[in-house]
Amino acid sequence: MSSFKELINSDKPVLVDFHATWCGPCKQLSPVIEKVASKFSERLKIIKVDVDKNASAAQAYQVKGVPTMILFKQGKIVWRGSGYMDEGKLSKTLQAFV
Repeated sequence: MSSFKELINSDKPVLVDFHATWCGPCKQLSPVIEKVASKFSERLKIIKVDVDKNASAAQAYQVKGVPTMILFKQGKIVWRGSGYMDEGKLSKTLQAFV
């Protein structure tokens, strides 16, 4: 199994969705993430990280609330957003990086 650092050090940009099973906005964001994943499948990798099961990854990137999305390009953070975003806004934001 790849480490988190290996996953985010991809040539392809990687969007990490930090979420929790108990989080309402996370549940609303999930179908948005799925639509964006299919739209950008060739140019973007998406990883979902449950903050309760992976507290160390959440802590390492100062994730204080969920949902938090962080976009990595070759291991470096290029964008970060918190809270619910609709598909249009998220797609437009990601378009600048992929």
